[in-house]
Amino acid sequence: MDMAELVQIETSGLRGQLKRNEPMRKHVSWKAGGVADRTYAPADLDDLGVFLGRLPEHEPVLFVGLGSNLLVRDGGFRGTVVFTHGVLARCSLEEGSGNAEIYAEAGVASPKVARFAAAHNLEGAEFLAGIPGTVGGALAMNAGCYGSEIWNAVARVRTIDRAGRLQIRMPDEYDVGYRSVHPVQARDEFFVAAWFRFVHGDGESARRKIKELLSRRIATQPLAESNAGSVFRNPPGDYAARLIQASGLKGRRMGGAEVSTVHANFIVNKGDATARDIEELIELVQETVNHDANVSLEREVRIVGEA
Repeated sequence: MDMAELVQIETSGLRGQLKRNEPMRKHVSWKAGGVADRTYAPADLDDLGVFLGRLPEHEPVLFVGLGSNLLVRDGGFRGTVVFTHGVLARCSLEEGSGNAEIYAEAGVASPKVARFAAAHNLEGAEFLAGIPGTVGGALAMNAGCYGSEIWNAVARVRTIDRAGRLQIRMPDEYDVGYRSVHPVQARDEFFVAAWFRFVHGDGESARRKIKELLSRRIATQPLAESNAGSVFRNPPGDYAARLIQASGLKGRRMGGAEVSTVHANFIVNKGDATARDIEELIELVQETVNHDANVSLEREVRIVGEA
């Protein structure tokens, strides 16, 4: 059975929104890219489980939150995209024996977790205000900023597999590194929620730190233009932005894409960039820095789909 039949026949009991040929430029922060064959916005985790269980076994599946670390090539994505932002949105406080945990589903924006923690007089979540994506994406790549990483706060995670089965996994079941997370034992699962452990403290102090971090972001990042955050990982002992700037690449354009003049590790869409413009500029930066500094910059952003 192909997905055309699934759309017509297998939707009984589903409570989410299923679409075909959805433009992904509407769902990624770069505002560029092709269409996805199918997209699904689940009503909740149970509904997501039912939907995943109905997909063909070999159907490519991509989970997307705010699309803040993603480029979909102009040829589109041949598979199914599951949207989490605005649908898997539960965020709650769970008090235990002397500990406080925040439970957040994959579609919750990371800055919301920071604000929620501060509102409940918890400290240690402030850095999450500097991560523009959702909890699901942050877990998948061990997102971080200002010296902190999200997996340092993870108590346990909830995952879902291709059959729609939910599991609870512990941190020691993953090999977690810099912008990298892999299960110790290979599993085809997706992060759908996590419990984060923070310390009791001064909520007002936490709110001040959040404001300071946001002010720093506004001053140092091109937030007024469409971008996907840091494009490259920092190489050991150095910064990608410094290397890019040293190669004279600030302001370099490729079609409608430009290396930001505000922060060299950002590529911005000047209004009419194609996904190909962005990808070609990424490749140009990598080639130039490798030539000038003998450093191979690794992408932090994910690129999917067909050219």
